[in-house]
Amino acid sequence: MKIVFAGTPATAVPTLEALVASRHEVAAVITRPDARVGRGRSLQPSPVAVAAEAHGIPVLKPTSTSDPEFLDELAATEARVGVIVAYGALLRRDVLDALEFGWINLHYSVLPSWRGAAPVQRSIMAGDEVTGATVFSLVEALDAGPVLGTITERIREDDTTGTLLGRLSDQGARLVVDVVDHIEDGDIGAVSQPEDGVSYAHKLSTEDARIDWRRPAFAIDRHVRGCTPAPGAWTEVDGARLKVGPLTIAEDSTLEPGVAAIGKREVRVGTATTDVILGEVQPHGKKAMNAADWGRGLGGATEVVFA
Repeated sequence: MKIVFAGTPATAVPTLEALVASRHEVAAVITRPDARVGRGRSLQPSPVAVAAEAHGIPVLKPTSTSDPEFLDELAATEARVGVIVAYGALLRRDVLDALEFGWINLHYSVLPSWRGAAPVQRSIMAGDEVTGATVFSLVEALDAGPVLGTITERIREDDTTGTLLGRLSDQGARLVVDVVDHIEDGDIGAVSQPEDGVSYAHKLSTEDARIDWRRPAFAIDRHVRGCTPAPGAWTEVDGARLKVGPLTIAEDSTLEPGVAAIGKREVRVGTATTDVILGEVQPHGKKAMNAADWGRGLGGATEVVFA
């Protein structure tokens, strides 16, 4: 069966690769236009575009999916179903109706929990013990379509958004192929999402990632892990931003919230409960480094205050 695949970031690549290796044909790939990245601000294709081109798959980069020219290109693929993984743009009704079997979407939560842009980040930050991935039929309402398949995954105590999303991307890719197989075979049914249990995973802004040291240590730990690698948890020291990577919760409380003790081997910060010990930090404009190395570069200071 011919498929058109829509995706943009690296987390969508495993599903594209799984579909390429399946019994189906990826007739075309839709991705966001090239974006300016890095210090040189040069235009770079998306990770999905790079992967598609490596397989010789035609790549479409519409600035708007409502463009009549894009609809003509979509029809020319002769695809019967569309697969979406983190494409990054909304599809209008005429696009949703353009394919025989419509569009299916891979979402990284067990719907209806955590509909929206940042389900993995929000599930870690909320302290969920289990998350997963859901394949559902796309409708115009946000992540509200009937479910075609679900897998679950335990959230580990040291999981960051990066590590958890890596596992979900691989497992979700296999789920998508299984769903597409059953769509072609005609032996799959969709199940409406329940009306209760709905929650929303709003996109994390840079300001959302700021650490509030007045919170308990366990909440700060979840916050940092949920913001790693992006947008990156941060705090301020003397008006300068400092990114903070995953940390360790200490057993005792020796400091006031936000006060950081600079030791030879560790940097310890007070919270509303027990202290935390920093791992890697990244000063503005510099590379990430061990927190103790950063502390030694503060000119002999033994204590600083994070804001």
